[in-house]
Parts: sequence; structure tokens; C-alpha cells
Amino acid sequence: MARRPKSTIPRYRRQRSRSWPRRILGWIVKLVVGFFLITTLWVLAYRFINPPVTFTMLGDLFAGRGAQRDWMPVGQIDRDMVRAAIAAEDSKFCTHNGFDFEAIEDAMKRNASGGRIRGGSTISQQTAKTTFLWNGGGYPRKGVEAWFTFLIEHLWGKRRIMEVYLNNAETGVGTYGVNAAAERYYGHDASAMSALEAARIAAVLPLPKKRGAVAPKGFTRRYGSTIDARIGVVARDGLDGCVYKGSAASVNKAPPPVAKKPRPEPGEEFETSQPLPPVENVVSELPPATTEPAATNETAPAEPPSNVATAPPEEPANAL
Repeated sequence: MARRPKSTIPRYRRQRSRSWPRRILGWIVKLVVGFFLITTLWVLAYRFINPPVTFTMLGDLFAGRGAQRDWMPVGQIDRDMVRAAIAAEDSKFCTHNGFDFEAIEDAMKRNASGGRIRGGSTISQQTAKTTFLWNGGGYPRKGVEAWFTFLIEHLWGKRRIMEVYLNNAETGVGTYGVNAAAERYYGHDASAMSALEAARIAAVLPLPKKRGAVAPKGFTRRYGSTIDARIGVVARDGLDGCVYKGSAASVNKAPPPVAKKPRPEPGEEFETSQPLPPVENVVSELPPATTEPAATNETAPAEPPSNVATAPPEEPANAL
């Protein structure tokens, strides 16, 4: 029996469709790889480009509060402001790699024991959050924050981290960065500040919408004084040396005379820059007491005409 000639038409094998678990796993791998690639490029771009806007700024804009920020390079910001940020937020900024595990452990113990909730975030972690993320979100957001912290520590360096932090940190209602804060609270920019001015701005950072840098009260006043004292310790021990490594540090200058009035403070629900006058001043401004009877709106009864005779009053019926 003759053999049939072989067909020249190529044969194609039908590919078996992958199962749904394998498809889902493939999508997850692609998402993870894409996330790592996009975030790395994003952080690398911000090493050379100043962040144009943050999620917190967008929230203030949508809420109608506005968002004021005047970017200033860290080389022009008064060095006392850098020292105040380190003294208030992260004394180990120049020695850690983005995470202060001792501070995190201490904060966890304090929070577990009750009382006021305290965080253990470093300046690097706060920079990652304010620049790339948003407030809230719990532990998932904390995990993403740790990844961004790792990236900026390895792609930016300490100087760039401090510059972005001091320009993106929220320093008041609709106010971002220490330069905009100095213009708002003191009427001059952040290139020349006193140690007390820098300390009071640093004291506002944990709760910028509820604390005032001008005429602070209570805890904010005491905390600002503590930071003011710590600035000298940071300068003495060189705790800000990594910020100025390989570059010239800004020269400390006296604050210029205020040429314009600072911007108004928030409403009555926040601390105001105009404290109440002393009680004795208020009492002295009251009008002096008078002995004359106060005038009333009641009209006196009209007197009868003199030419009209008036009847004598009637005697009671039981009069004798």
C-alpha cells in the first residue's frame, strides 16, 4: 500500500489555557514589578525636580483653605531652622539609615501603656509620607512609607531629604514649608531667623492646624522653649553635619526688620497672634460710674391745665 505524501502545511499545537490561579499570580507579579519600577523612577525624578504638589496640599485646596508654599534651597535656609528640626523631630538624623528602631520601640511601649499617642517616625519617614503619600491609612500606608523611606535614603541623601522636608512639611492652615511659615508668622523669609523663631516653627510641626507659632500657649510655648535650648546642643555636637557635608553651610544672620505685617492667624478655634489685653486695661477703659438716674423711655403723665377745676378725691364709703 502506497504511503501518503507528507503534508507541507505546518501543524500548530493549540496552547492550553492557563488556570485562573496562575493568571492571578501572573498579574500580581506584574503589578509588583510595575510598582517597584514606577516608584523608583518617581523618587529618582524628585532628586532633581522639586515636588510640584502633595496629596495634603490637594486636600487643603479642595477644602477651600488654599496651599501656600515658597520653595527655598536648604543652603539658603537659616541653619538654626535645620537644627531646630533635628532637635525636635530626629536627633539621630545623621546617623540612622532612615529608621530609628529604638525610638519606634519606645513609642510602641508608650502607646501600649496608654496616654497621649506618640510616634517614632524619623525625618526621612515623615519626608516620604508628606511627599509621596497621605495622612492616615494605617499599617498598609506605613508599609509603603517604609519602601519610599528606603528609596530616598539611597537615591537622595541627607541634604536633599532635609531640603524637601523643610519645604513640604505642613506648618499651618494652608501653609507649607518653613519659608512660607516665616513669612506668615514673622513677616520675613527663612534665610535669617532667630533661634526662638525657628524653635517655635518646629514646635508647630506635629499639629500644624492646632498650634500657633506666634504668641504660643501652654504646651506649645514650653515645647518651643525646650527646642530653643536643644538647638545649642545640636550645634555643639555637630548633629546637623550631614546636611552640609561637602557644601558650604548657610551663614547665621540676624532676622531683618519686619517690613510688612505677617499674615493673619487662623480663626478663633486656633491660637491667635493677638493675645487678650490685661484685665486692668479693660477695667480702666470702662466709663466712670454716674449717680444720676438712668433715663427711661417711660413718659411722665401730663399735668392738667390750670384753668380746669379738678374734683376732690372721693371719700371711701366706710369713712366716718
